[in-house]
Amino acid sequence: MRTSTLRAAVGPGLLMAGAAIGVSHLVQSTRAGAEYGLSLLAVVLIGCALKYPFLEFGPRYAAATGENMIRGYARLGRWALGIFVGLTVATMFIVLAAVTIVTAGLAGALFGIDASIATLSGAVLGVCGAILLIGHYRGLDRLMKLIMLVLAVATLAAVALALPQQSSASTLMPSWNDSGLLSGAGLAFILALLGWMPIPLDAAAWHSIWTLERARETATRPSVAHAGADFAIGYTAAVVLAIAFMSLGALLIYGSGATLSGSAVEFSAQLIDLYAVSLGEWARPLIAFAALATMLSTTLAVADAYPRVLCAFLELREPELDRSRRAHRIYYIGGLFVTSLGAWLIITFFGRQFTLLIDFTTTVSFLAAPVLAWLNLKLLCGPHTPGAARPGPMLRATAQVGLAFLILFSLVWVGWRIASW
Repeated sequence: MRTSTLRAAVGPGLLMAGAAIGVSHLVQSTRAGAEYGLSLLAVVLIGCALKYPFLEFGPRYAAATGENMIRGYARLGRWALGIFVGLTVATMFIVLAAVTIVTAGLAGALFGIDASIATLSGAVLGVCGAILLIGHYRGLDRLMKLIMLVLAVATLAAVALALPQQSSASTLMPSWNDSGLLSGAGLAFILALLGWMPIPLDAAAWHSIWTLERARETATRPSVAHAGADFAIGYTAAVVLAIAFMSLGALLIYGSGATLSGSAVEFSAQLIDLYAVSLGEWARPLIAFAALATMLSTTLAVADAYPRVLCAFLELREPELDRSRRAHRIYYIGGLFVTSLGAWLIITFFGRQFTLLIDFTTTVSFLAAPVLAWLNLKLLCGPHTPGAARPGPMLRATAQVGLAFLILFSLVWVGWRIASW
């Protein structure tokens, strides 16, 4: 492989950002701003900061060892691999369903398609599958860079246009007591918001796989520093756009008395309508395109990630897959079909419970976060990671504080659920 360059390394971080900037941003961040103003801004920033090390460990491990984190979990022991695979299998269908149903709702609202959410979702999954099968990783990488550029410009422009609509910033920062965040419902929403903010922790394994795939495409294995820089670019974009969508919700919806619908299609249409009414009808295409680009990028990235994770797991049992691109391709196609079909079935039977589905999925991700965080910390600080690539004192300390934070909030949620019975 050639000498590492930052230009060759950039790509997986934007895929991670594309996967992140979806339900957590468009739905949960907008809902947070719409219902609570900017009261949760500090919570989002703290949550993103404390999750940073565990997600950064993915590209760090791949660059340092030349292998993905699934293989790293296997080196820790069958128990560690079993935990990760169990969590993946338990959530992959519902996660893909959650991001697909929002994309389908936006597509239906934007193009005025009068069809069931199951039909729209099937079309979205079909389009995503075709893009992934025709373009492979190279096509996904190039498309995601374009989508992220357009998305960032459109969203930040929408925020800039919305700022003059608010005469006083102080009205957007109610106290937690006044906003209802100290109630059971408020606590439940905070946990659901943090579950996917900016992305579930199993994305560290996805990122490690994308890092190696990028290295194969460019024939350039990234250094730890370049892989970390690529991650920082994508992560920063995800955090900035999370703040942007929360700001849009706060500036345009908070205090208006509007209630966001529980239906994916109605939610999408309502969101676009509210922005158009506040900013002007001319802004409708801008908001609609930014929202659809957000969710399409997420659906593409998630639809690609899970088949690759399944392939990585099968390669542990069948090492020859590592050497056979054709066999790898067959397993990837099979994984893409299975995950897409499973997601479509969930949407078909549970699609009407849109917000319940989103909150359930994000809460499960939050409760799984301490386990995945601990596994990642154990792997990166242990003998399976070269000493020079292990996290330094500052990053390790941040990870330890983050782990304590995730455990504490999970215990708070469990205690609240027990008390509410």
